[in-house]
Amino acid sequence: MDRRKLILSGMATAGLSACASTSQTRAPGDPASASGPAYDAGAASTYSADEIIRSGSDFLGVAAETLGAAVERIFREQGQPTGYIAGEEGSGAVGLGLRYGRGLLYMKGRPTQETFWQGPSVGWDWGGNASRVFTLCYNLQYPEAIFRRFPGVEGTAYLVGGLGVNYQRADTITLAPIRAGVGLRLGANVGYLAYSRQRNLIPF
Repeated sequence: MDRRKLILSGMATAGLSACASTSQTRAPGDPASASGPAYDAGAASTYSADEIIRSGSDFLGVAAETLGAAVERIFREQGQPTGYIAGEEGSGAVGLGLRYGRGLLYMKGRPTQETFWQGPSVGWDWGGNASRVFTLCYNLQYPEAIFRRFPGVEGTAYLVGGLGVNYQRADTITLAPIRAGVGLRLGANVGYLAYSRQRNLIPF
């Protein structure tokens, strides 16, 4: 009887030691834990101004000096981005406007993510344009966080070296699209863009 008690006591001690070891090596909120997210939610790496200017000038087809003026202003206001979207879009408006686009989201150490966006706008606005868009993403920690609505931030649209720049913001994430394209679009409007995994013909 004493031998059986000794064996059971040893097994119980070993089990408690194993549980303590697991709790020390897997902290609460560890992405690998069953209750944590399936993605790595750690702080994303950022891009320097030189990296953005090299990638953006090649994609937009503009001189590095031209893009550099826009990037310098955005960096001064927002800092270093954690990602960027390189894509194309088309838009048009007669009072009520619509915009559709498609691109690829790049983040360091993350898979490239195909991204679509669409959205309405309303205001004193007319015309149409087709653009290449190079969007800087701030405080975007993982690719899936892009899939939401981003309202435009009033009072942030401006032209730098012939490139159009404005800000969109949702929660703590800020997007800064830099547009270079052809067409005529005049006026002022308010609206939003919804980013999605697939193209949606209905922009609302």
